[in-house]
Amino acid sequence: MLWAIVGIIVVLALYAIFTYNGMVALRQRVNQAFGDIDVQLKQRHDLVPNLVETVKGYATHERETLDSVVQARQVALNAQGTAGQAGAEQALTGALGRLIALAESYPDLKASQNFQQLQIDLSDIENKLAAARRFFNNSVSEYNAAIESFPAALFARNFGFTHREFFDVGETARQQLDAPPAVKF
Repeated sequence: MLWAIVGIIVVLALYAIFTYNGMVALRQRVNQAFGDIDVQLKQRHDLVPNLVETVKGYATHERETLDSVVQARQVALNAQGTAGQAGAEQALTGALGRLIALAESYPDLKASQNFQQLQIDLSDIENKLAAARRFFNNSVSEYNAAIESFPAALFARNFGFTHREFFDVGETARQQLDAPPAVKF
């Protein structure tokens, strides 16, 4: 009888250890996924001043649009937390959209090799960023499900496992990201 009780205790202890280690691994994957988003955002933020300077050379009287992009970039650089960064990036995406739309009014700018390359680089970063967001949100979903599932839910909060927020770019930005790119010849 004593061996049965010891056996049950050992099995429960092993189950708790494996569950805890699984939750740690999921938390690390969420942190890594957020780090991947940070890398893409840094590249995006580094590209914005070059894009603004290129447009500034052609569209000197469009100061308000240029200033809004610079300001949105600064807010995005200083944003904290998942929700704060998502909101700031949504604002930056909108400002960049207005900047790119502004280029349509300047044929010389559109024809500029530098501007075209910056647009290609920005598009590439946006695609990588979308993939990083999907991976992050998937990781968050798995992590949240793990800490909310029974029996892990009984002790997850006691060991510091808390619910994580998704990286939500907002409905307007989602529509822009989901829209197929316009190709003009």
